[in-house]
Amino acid sequence: MTTTHTEAVNAGPGLAFCPMMSNYGAPSLTFAKGEGTELWDVDGKRYLDFLCGLAVTSLGHSHPVVAEAIAEQAHTLMHVSNLYNTLPGPEVAITLDRLIQTAPGAPAPSAQLGQVLFQNSGAEANEAAIKLARKYNGRGRHVVLSALRSFHGRTLATLHATGQPEKHETFHPLPEGFRHAAYDDVDAMEAALDPTVGAILVEAIQGEGGVNTPNPQYLRDLRALCDDRQLLLILDEIQTGIGRTGAWFGFQHAGIMPDIVTMAKGLGNGMPIGAVWAKREVAEAIKPGDHGSTFAGQPLAASAARATLAVMENMDAPMVAAERGAQLSAALLALDGVESVRGIGLLLAAELNEIGLSGRTGGEIAAACAAAGVLVNGVTPTALRLAPPITVTANEIDEAVRTIDGVLQAGG
Repeated sequence: MTTTHTEAVNAGPGLAFCPMMSNYGAPSLTFAKGEGTELWDVDGKRYLDFLCGLAVTSLGHSHPVVAEAIAEQAHTLMHVSNLYNTLPGPEVAITLDRLIQTAPGAPAPSAQLGQVLFQNSGAEANEAAIKLARKYNGRGRHVVLSALRSFHGRTLATLHATGQPEKHETFHPLPEGFRHAAYDDVDAMEAALDPTVGAILVEAIQGEGGVNTPNPQYLRDLRALCDDRQLLLILDEIQTGIGRTGAWFGFQHAGIMPDIVTMAKGLGNGMPIGAVWAKREVAEAIKPGDHGSTFAGQPLAASAARATLAVMENMDAPMVAAERGAQLSAALLALDGVESVRGIGLLLAAELNEIGLSGRTGGEIAAACAAAGVLVNGVTPTALRLAPPITVTANEIDEAVRTIDGVLQAGG
């Protein structure tokens, strides 16, 4: 018997055929089209996307400027390998260097501070940052200290950097050279240091760990600790970067400058691209042959990033994210089922109370929201994560919150 395309796409446990490995589980929905904040499944049902591909499509689905840039580049030059230079990548690198230096209210930077290494994803960006730190610090100072409940990727190295031991168990032995301490606790970080530690790797906000937002002084104190101990400070901005938090990068709220910054997700508005930025003196540690990736920085992905950054700068994406985030946070806080809201800008978590939970988990409530037409994520057993596009409208926020309220009021 021949299996149809629709049967293959929708196949799940117990069915005769599924062409996909099950690492993501059986998909509950199959989407066919997206525009702005809206998605439509294969049956034509409309959804509001308040997760936007895990903080990826910050300009919404099928943004016309980004789509046109990708189409034009596809007809011009898609790939030649990193043995040669191409046009979009250096322009994106220059823009990223400028934005990393553009803290809210600060004057425009007058000189290039760092250099960029392109990758294909956030995990690859963190992997490259770890290698860069090891190369810069030299043998004997190879340990990277990261935070408990962090998330830095699923390669073997970035999995060990991730401070969630339950994710490690299946894959031991993991690469050595990683240690963890409590998040938002500089004393715990300092207590974990010894002469083998060469870098501290943290998220400006822990996204996958639950949208955990640290004290504003935390990153400042980490910067001071790294300066005092001559350590590299690596900021994982994969989920928080590119305007989402109300600044171009989450660390800018603390008024500090890291030594290395990793980014991905929102950089290409859906095209796979990641990047590592490092201060020039750190970046110079990388020499030909130290790291590579066949597709990294190829012109198709770089053209998407170039268009995405241009649109975001033109609309002042950080300002819009701050304004829309304040509206969304206030609307969620007004719901009877919501205990509190944490996060910054448009990376938020609604902590649910007993009324909202009604015996359900965050994952079950997220599934009920999807059935009602709003996509969110049960980021913890008691909280929903919301990360809509920065282009989300006030009316869409009102509609989504009304829908979530209906799900919370419906109970178990």
